[in-house]
Amino acid sequence: MVPIEKVKDIIAQHDTLEKELSSGSIDPKLFAKKSKDYSRLGRIVSTARLFVNFENEKRDLENIMQDKTNDQDMVDLAQKDLNELIGNKEKYESELKLFLLPKDEDDDKNAIVEIRAGTGGLEASLFCSDLFKMYEKVCSKKKWQLEIINISKSEAGGFKEVVFSVNGNDIYSYLKYESGVHRVQRIPETETQGRVHTSAATVAVLPEVEDVDIEIKESDLRIDVFRAGGPGGQSVNTTDSAVRITHIPSGVVVSQQDEKSQHKNKAKALKILRSRVYEAEKRKKDQERSSSRRNQIGTGDRSERIRTYNFPQGRVTDHRINLTLHKLEEFLNGEIHEEMNQALRLKEQTLKLENLKS
Repeated sequence: MVPIEKVKDIIAQHDTLEKELSSGSIDPKLFAKKSKDYSRLGRIVSTARLFVNFENEKRDLENIMQDKTNDQDMVDLAQKDLNELIGNKEKYESELKLFLLPKDEDDDKNAIVEIRAGTGGLEASLFCSDLFKMYEKVCSKKKWQLEIINISKSEAGGFKEVVFSVNGNDIYSYLKYESGVHRVQRIPETETQGRVHTSAATVAVLPEVEDVDIEIKESDLRIDVFRAGGPGGQSVNTTDSAVRITHIPSGVVVSQQDEKSQHKNKAKALKILRSRVYEAEKRKKDQERSSSRRNQIGTGDRSERIRTYNFPQGRVTDHRINLTLHKLEEFLNGEIHEEMNQALRLKEQTLKLENLKS
């Protein structure tokens, strides 16, 4: 049963936002957020009103049916309307239940994805590259815009680290399930005995945040500039274009040297730093209300092993939902990535619905 007070609250919030937005007196910094909230509530408010008015309409129709002065045609019509009304109530409840599920406030944000080679040496760096190519293909299929922020290549042609941003609609709500340790089992090309090696890469997905989401004071930052270095100690350029930014209160440090311009490197570093500080504060809040973590698939912790890619058996397994797909190549090509993601979202939705009932 959907709590009637929560449904009434939807209507009240929608009406309040409507008045605020039409008044023209909203702080410009809050206008975009309040407009988005108004739009989100607008998609459900008519259903909420119908649900709230159900008992009154039901009573009116029952009164018509019980009134002896009404002819049979009117009574039959009222009975038909009542049956339809009762049937619609189940649909209203279903829609409202989904809407009232605890939401991740970052779901509609863009994302910054960081992939780092873990245990396994050069093989791990090759796997890091494979994961990046997989996300590249997923983004291409979904027509999302991917922009590389930083790449550190390995001797084997893989990546020690790659950081990129993804822009589009509801990016974080999709990619957040990728955070954690990805493990690969395969026979390296250099392996002469045919033995299967296990290596890993770590993926961290951060919501891309704006100034309005988190306040970072200039006085809390230490910014160091230095000369960018290339492979083998060669200088990329002859100016101090590389930037290292330290957020003193949290200890978060970000270095950026991909661009020849110090200004561009600083902008990229600040973008990553803002998201990392935001994530750290969000994680702290989540730990403080740890019971709510039951609503989520995994913890989002980058140290949690979430998935294994087994090349000899051609399968990929997500350990959080015990789902195995025997289509490894298709998965790495981004063709059936949606199938795994849908299963993860459905499981999390089920957990949240169970928690809503309790």
